[in-house]
Amino acid sequence: MPQIRIAEEAGACYGVERALQMVESAAAEGTGAVHTLGPLIHNPRVIAELAEKGVDAVGSPEEAAGDTLLLRTHGTVPEEEALARELCARVLDATCPFVKKVHLAAERLSRDGYQVVVVGEAGHPEVEATLPHAPGAVVVGSAEEAAALPHVRKMGVVVQTTARRALLAEVVSALLGVAEEVRVINTICEATAGHQAAADALAREADVMVVIGGRISANTTRLAEISAARCPRTHHVEGADELLGEWFRGANVIGITAGASTPASQIEAVRERIAELVGE
Repeated sequence: MPQIRIAEEAGACYGVERALQMVESAAAEGTGAVHTLGPLIHNPRVIAELAEKGVDAVGSPEEAAGDTLLLRTHGTVPEEEALARELCARVLDATCPFVKKVHLAAERLSRDGYQVVVVGEAGHPEVEATLPHAPGAVVVGSAEEAAALPHVRKMGVVVQTTARRALLAEVVSALLGVAEEVRVINTICEATAGHQAAADALAREADVMVVIGGRISANTTRLAEISAARCPRTHHVEGADELLGEWFRGANVIGITAGASTPASQIEAVRERIAELVGE
């Protein structure tokens, strides 16, 4: 029977655990309807579980007027937050503290006269929530995009918390040819960096890797990319029911990692199902 090993760092990070505790406490109080402004985290199965408890995601503060509203972990643009506090009976800020650090860093760079560059995925909720904190900021997702920016004297860089360190290094290298001065504030979350390093280490030794987390989750997608680069037999799943026995044929070591929005219960369910499949 093959070894089933879980990466040393995997699964829900501090910001996600904090947000889930906040929303579950609010729902348990039973003092009125509870909503989240957009999906609280990028894990469809967790969102479905919250819906069963009566917590739904809304697209705007207007939809939660008079009720309790939680601001998502990825952050909220200032205008939406202000409107929420005006319309809702109660607003709970579940924004990840590490995301707030990105906002503060962007504000500081902008105030000091830097053209702010946000390294990350254009359109991602976290990136969209960061941009208003530095008027005129631009999003860069590759070294090629960085090299194509107009020449300026001072550029300041912040990073999406779930970005790859390798991407940051590539972008900064390209920016050195565009600006006279480049100031970098590395805002990649420590948990993200730890997850990525642990996934890379395990994937080097595994015959098969299973990456657990939402397919719309940026950090989980990064883990899948990192794992696949080391272990071609990498599979990205959202839950144990997606696992297929044929994936594990001939494997001596099966590795498991999980994104920052994946609770421990989902990791254990996958581990147990793999054990059943390879033990048949």
